[in-house]
Amino acid sequence: MLNTKLIGMGVALITPFKEDETIDFEALKRLVEHQIKNGTDYLVVCGTTAETPTLTDDEKDEITRFVVNCVAGRIPIVLGVGGNNTKLVVNQLQTKDFSGIDAILSVTPYYNKPSQEGIYQHYAAIARNSPLPVILYNVPGRTGVNMLPETTIRLANEFPNICAVKEASGNFTQIDDIIKNKPADFMVISGDDGITFPLITLGAVGVISVIGNAFPKEFSKMVRLALQGDYNNARQIHYKFTELFNLLFVEGNPAGVKSMLAVMGMIENKLRLPLVPNTIKTYEKIRKVLNELI
Repeated sequence: MLNTKLIGMGVALITPFKEDETIDFEALKRLVEHQIKNGTDYLVVCGTTAETPTLTDDEKDEITRFVVNCVAGRIPIVLGVGGNNTKLVVNQLQTKDFSGIDAILSVTPYYNKPSQEGIYQHYAAIARNSPLPVILYNVPGRTGVNMLPETTIRLANEFPNICAVKEASGNFTQIDDIIKNKPADFMVISGDDGITFPLITLGAVGVISVIGNAFPKEFSKMVRLALQGDYNNARQIHYKFTELFNLLFVEGNPAGVKSMLAVMGMIENKLRLPLVPNTIKTYEKIRKVLNELI
């Protein structure tokens, strides 16, 4: 049952690159195995953290198939399928090979700045054409538009295959409103590592995490403890990561987590323009904090 599969910590996989900016599939395999061995509940492929806007369609398909083959059914996989051209997204849903994929994650239309009715109609078209359950993704800091709770609830009530929302608005009142008024089987997933613990205490079912790329064992333990109601022990792990949460996004995502993974020897510290690696100052701060944690 999908509702149980998406409880806990999902990880938004980065895309490792070699120095020549080609995809480093050996590093990607290491990363996938690192996730599976250390308690990650599911993976999100081709999301924001994967630098998806800089990947070609062929590269996205190649990464997806590679991860599906590596995972081999051991944990669920969610695939990012979204955009600001509704017809194009619908066409992808109608034509893509979704073998090995359990659900799709679809971001609110960015740049266009649609009204709430436009957002509703966009997701209605996706829901009617998706062969898989749909996770809504609200991240106004990136898209320029905030999906209001009433729109989320409207979609959750009208389309049974819209199963969850990844909420990255950072607005506790808004997220609490969704949790309070949602259908019983509709899931609210944290989209921000730093507020995952308090959101679980309100009723969120977990997180789609960035920091989980580097610390799947520790962060998934925090999520599990919080979901079990062991708030004291979960809070201690949450506080342990407080400084890293700040460093993670100070110069953009996934620059922070790629620096962490590079310090750990997992990947090359390479991004595709217009994104660039962290400054030396931030990189050294990350190295210092990691040395204290590891």
